[in-house]
Amino acid sequence: MLLPPDTWLPQAPLEPLHLDWLSQAGIEVAILRLDQIDPLISGNKWFKLIEHLKIAEQSGAKGIISLGGAHSNHLHALAAAGKRFGFSTVGLLRGHPQETPTVKDLQAFGMQLHWLGYGGYRARHEAGFWLPWKEQYPDLHPVPEGGGGLAGARGCMPLKDEVRSQLKGFGWSDYHGWWLACGTGTTLAGLVLAEAGEHRVYGALAVPDDHGVAQWVEQVVGQTAEATYELMNASHGGFAKVDPPLLAFIEQTEQASGIPLEPVYTGKALLALKQQVEAGKFAAGTRLVFVHTGGLQGRRGFTPQNLKHTA
Repeated sequence: MLLPPDTWLPQAPLEPLHLDWLSQAGIEVAILRLDQIDPLISGNKWFKLIEHLKIAEQSGAKGIISLGGAHSNHLHALAAAGKRFGFSTVGLLRGHPQETPTVKDLQAFGMQLHWLGYGGYRARHEAGFWLPWKEQYPDLHPVPEGGGGLAGARGCMPLKDEVRSQLKGFGWSDYHGWWLACGTGTTLAGLVLAEAGEHRVYGALAVPDDHGVAQWVEQVVGQTAEATYELMNASHGGFAKVDPPLLAFIEQTEQASGIPLEPVYTGKALLALKQQVEAGKFAAGTRLVFVHTGGLQGRRGFTPQNLKHTA
């Protein structure tokens, strides 16, 4: 069994986000705290995994093989889920062997690791990439980097219900749109599919434009009037690259709100929202749902001396 028992139903609280720049603009933001669903299987990672796990179980697989970097939130959540629910996990890692806090956790959770180098990892999108791994691990189901793909997007569709079930208690009758960070675009695609044009979805790209996120999202959601979403670059020059203004913003926001952030995804997305609000993108009275996608374990890869890492 790869799926957890029915008694394990992670739920994310919806909380008001009180920040001066929102109040001054007359904009309300509710933050969906996916970082709080579980200490280890945190953030949007579980939602992106669930449909992959269903497919794997239906095919008779005994576990999952997937890809990520030495700070990967996806592999961390996958390995933790494998340990907790009793299925095998294998990780194919970018680069060469290194000991990071994340890698140490993967090993402690029982994930078997293979380091692909950088050239080997770049080949992950090529035809035939999975063939040797399927031969080596015939009982494992392959899952794309980050839990992506259509299955990953479908797993994120219930996030809309997660919010709607809490609106009445939150004091909102409705909302105008979503705002979230995008790495692969999987969570955004799931929300666009779930909304079917009812509410707009805004994605702050944590990766440069040349990573193909826009093309992949369009492929999944289709070119229809229902596909109401918008992507904007918030990468600060590259994936996992940070700079002093971003770190200062995160520190100030954590002190003001009490909500922990990380600089690869959620911190960049919230700073991008601040910039758009101050530029007048949203009218006073706008209500937005901001998705905290988790990934807080990845903060351990940052030090004051090293302002960038490969996540």
